[in-house]
Amino acid sequence: MTRLPSLTPAKLALLLATSLLACAATAQTNRACTQLIASGNPEYPPFLWVAPDDEKTLHGANAELMQLLSREIGIPIVMRNAGPWARVQEAAKAGRIDLIAGAFYTLPRRLYMSYIQTPFYQTRSAVWLRENKAPAYGKWADLVGRNGITVVNNSFGEEFDRFAEQRLTMQTVGSVENAMRMLSMGRADYLIYEEAPGQAYANKLGIRNIRVAGTPVSREPLYLTLTHQSPCFSPQLYERLSKALKKLVDSNVMEQLVASHSDRWQALQQEQLEIR
Repeated sequence: MTRLPSLTPAKLALLLATSLLACAATAQTNRACTQLIASGNPEYPPFLWVAPDDEKTLHGANAELMQLLSREIGIPIVMRNAGPWARVQEAAKAGRIDLIAGAFYTLPRRLYMSYIQTPFYQTRSAVWLRENKAPAYGKWADLVGRNGITVVNNSFGEEFDRFAEQRLTMQTVGSVENAMRMLSMGRADYLIYEEAPGQAYANKLGIRNIRVAGTPVSREPLYLTLTHQSPCFSPQLYERLSKALKKLVDSNVMEQLVASHSDRWQALQQEQLEIR
């Protein structure tokens, strides 16, 4: 019997990269690369959200960043609402979208998409607690033995994800709105979610009895990713995206976008209240 040669990690990585490029080349025949389709977490204000009058596209700071990036690389980028965050990741695996506009780095995700090297924003993931009925929290170990909740397929950094898998009891739900309502009603002891989007949804829902613990769970960079099954996937496109995004990041444009879209989100919520 002929034995296959053993593969070193470096050879395995090279083989994987070669296979992915071959898949991308095959997919190229199925859809011409005349535009890039981007998506992301639709429950992520001020970074991304779905407007009430436009359920097919995403709005927010990350969406506007994609339009600026589109001008830099000379390829149209269409922001599409691909559904809940878990479904967005499935769409990336299948090549139904080309880009994810805002993802934390995890090893499982690295298997089906390439991370553009320069992160475009730094976020804080937080422990959300009920007022006056909250367990003391100052470190991860304080959550052990408590009933936690988060949104399905969310990541809060490789280190915390491993800790949570090994030590914490956390159920997952399909949306941050459900998670926040459950915490508010006492059906969980704590919620793990990012601070800025979480606060935006707490304000939207009118939930006043929850707060963010002073110590964050993690501080994680947000990345743009290029999916391996995209018909547009190539080293050349990756390099163009990398150079263009770095130029935008160096200009501090994202700070301005986050501020302006935070205001826009709040104005939209006020409009919805007046309509009701």
